[in-house]
Amino acid sequence: MANMDKIVRKLRVIWKISADRVLLPCAFSLICILGSFLKEQDLVPKSYFSDTKNVLNLYFVKVSWGWTLFLLVPFVVLSNSLNRPPKFVLRRLCSLLVATAVWYICVNTFELIEEATGSCYETSTKEVIRGELTSKGVCRKNGFVWDGCDISGHSFILSYSALVISEEMAAMVADVRGFRKPLLNVLYLSMSVIVYLWLFMFVSTSVYFHSPLDKFIGTACGLLAWYLTYRVWYRKRLSPGLPPQRQIKLHA
Repeated sequence: MANMDKIVRKLRVIWKISADRVLLPCAFSLICILGSFLKEQDLVPKSYFSDTKNVLNLYFVKVSWGWTLFLLVPFVVLSNSLNRPPKFVLRRLCSLLVATAVWYICVNTFELIEEATGSCYETSTKEVIRGELTSKGVCRKNGFVWDGCDISGHSFILSYSALVISEEMAAMVADVRGFRKPLLNVLYLSMSVIVYLWLFMFVSTSVYFHSPLDKFIGTACGLLAWYLTYRVWYRKRLSPGLPPQRQIKLHA
């Protein structure tokens, strides 16, 4: 337990920097640009992570928003209920509801754009078009290839999830005692690990998949969604509000 306390204290120092909204957004932007360049120049050799069926992609990235909520919901409840009224906790949970709505709208919009801009081809070389198949689902069901504006949902969700988690982690208090302490420590450590995992898989997406434009748009949507909520709207009175910014000492 003492070792975990030390790890959490060190992580809190790191996330205090990311809470200033400097490193993490810049990291995603830089990775997107450099990764796209490396992919276009074919400078990165194929690896286990260039296969979409790798374990991290199948069991983490594909359900990344589920993992994000699985960790954030109990953390938000436990960390924000310390010496604060239930109304405040509900407001913080509303921020996760807003984030989920943003995720749902963006992902489905990307799907609609790909459907509206795409065509069905017999092979990936796009030599023969199957004009009678105008639906992506029907096209792929028949064993053909659908090609459209495939905005990178991975670039969006990985950047957006990491930024939302880093914002909410600001509520971690400096000194918690009682049953909350081990639970918060485990959640805090898990969220830190998941953010680094999202960064790693974002790198993988940048160097192995999608066109530069598709990744730029996906990443821009993730950064913009975070900025408009946490940096603009949540500072207004009629909003879920920001997580507690000051670290407090409390004996529970």
